[in-house]
Amino acid sequence: MSENNLLSKNSAPHSDVEDIKRRSNYLRGSLSETLTDPITGSIPEDDNRLMKHHGSYMQDDRDLRNERQKQKLEPAYQFMLRVRASGGVVTPEQWLTLDQLAQQYASGSIRLTTRQSIQFHGILKWNLKNTIREVNEALLTTLAACGDVNRNVMCNPNPHQSEIHSEVYDWACRVSLHLDPKTTAYHEIWLDGEKVISSENETLEQEPIYGRVYLPRKFKIGIAVPPSNDVDVFSQDLGFIAIMEDGRLAGFNVAVGGGMGMTHGDPKTYPQISKVIGFCTPEQMIDVAEKTVTIQRDYGDRAVRKHARFKYTIDDRGISWFTDELTARLGWKLEEARPFQFESNGDRYGWVKGSNGKWHFTLFIQNGRVKDQEEYQLMTGLREIAKVHKGDFRLTPNQNLIIANIGTQSKKEIGSLIGQYCLMDGAHFSSLGRNSMACVALPTCGLAMAESERYLPSLLDKIEGILEEVGLWEEEIVIRMTGCPNGCARPALAELAFIGKAPGKYNMYLGGGFAGNRLNKLYKENIGETEILDSLRPILARYAVEREAGEPFGDFAIRAGYVQEVRDGQEFHV
Repeated sequence: MSENNLLSKNSAPHSDVEDIKRRSNYLRGSLSETLTDPITGSIPEDDNRLMKHHGSYMQDDRDLRNERQKQKLEPAYQFMLRVRASGGVVTPEQWLTLDQLAQQYASGSIRLTTRQSIQFHGILKWNLKNTIREVNEALLTTLAACGDVNRNVMCNPNPHQSEIHSEVYDWACRVSLHLDPKTTAYHEIWLDGEKVISSENETLEQEPIYGRVYLPRKFKIGIAVPPSNDVDVFSQDLGFIAIMEDGRLAGFNVAVGGGMGMTHGDPKTYPQISKVIGFCTPEQMIDVAEKTVTIQRDYGDRAVRKHARFKYTIDDRGISWFTDELTARLGWKLEEARPFQFESNGDRYGWVKGSNGKWHFTLFIQNGRVKDQEEYQLMTGLREIAKVHKGDFRLTPNQNLIIANIGTQSKKEIGSLIGQYCLMDGAHFSSLGRNSMACVALPTCGLAMAESERYLPSLLDKIEGILEEVGLWEEEIVIRMTGCPNGCARPALAELAFIGKAPGKYNMYLGGGFAGNRLNKLYKENIGETEILDSLRPILARYAVEREAGEPFGDFAIRAGYVQEVRDGQEFHV
């Protein structure tokens, strides 16, 4: 299917967003003009749609909405800016730049995301251009961190298999670069690059992969290195599972059709885990990624955005249709998938010595928020470490941070700073706490229906009290919370999950796979904290005495009959 046939003026029905992208002249829109408008701190909705492709969302402080409305003031508009780092690796110099930008332009904190990216919150419109320019001067980018394109490519930052990780990370970077949008709009608007003039009849630039209207919705790629599934590879639109044979990277199993988002009350939307369809060599990986993206470009639903993710394209047409189409576009066929096994999807905390002889220290960063508090100077401590660190920083898919590649001679100095600032390896949390994740939610996310990042710590305190009572303090249980069903913290894969329904109310889910290989299922709907704790207490008490040797909590919840195993994403709500 040619790019010109994707969306013509007389084509099949399509959403207004498709028209916005078509009119945008390859993501330019009127962004240059609207960013300098001094009358308002906001931007028009058409430009806000385009801003996502440049790495930013317009938000407002919802804590201040009512008061500002009473004062007849416009909402406290601000922008979230997301910085991409393929595989989550940044240098100490880049970290220092990010730290400085957080202080100068943003809310004073750095937010580590579940996609190994970095978010700033609270940036005013007038400061966006300077912030993005300085990000790029640090050899990082915000381009394609959001929007209807391939997002940040995730990969396993597993330090105890660093040689394999190094190779996998290299392929993650190559895939990411290959799938980057090619429009020069980003450089024109943010970096004062030379303007390229184009029109309907005379186009001086092209998007060879995405075309004029880009993808129907966002697209996510993750690369896992067994036995760790910390990237939650089955949640990705396209997943690659590294296959090691005789101590080398033989290639990747390919998995397609994952996705976490849904809408409350709409059974046509659901989370889905991907399906493994075959194996490719490392050299074939980029070709597989490109052709998969183009299939979604050509066949994804452009009329209904809730139905536009890749998982629905595959579910509607069938996995056999997809593999046939992929084979036709590749000109060759994937090999049979090769054996692999995942054991967990969490992080290893504290000191680990890698196979390259370097040391790595994994910090537990609750919900990914890096900031200074009166009793815990986390941001300052990391700043001081970055000033002397000669290795790198690795953002994990679980919102934590690895101070990586520390030489033996530097280990004492880094260790001293870790001790001086009491940087946490999570030891004082329960295993449940160390396996927790939450999305940002209120007050900045416009989709949030309930608290998440600000509430999960206090709920954990209460659940940990129950764990201590029943003797499960060190039992690893994966728990996740989101303020809405969009799925940013991948709650549908957790053994215990809470998805916001309304202020103070959550849907409670049980039975996800400990290694991120099975969806959970709705247990109770629209409940508050009292009912959450009253429901959990007997379940955890039973688990403490009735679990079989090595039986994860999610498996027990199914065996004990609290929920049935989900075999299809569409069963998720039932």
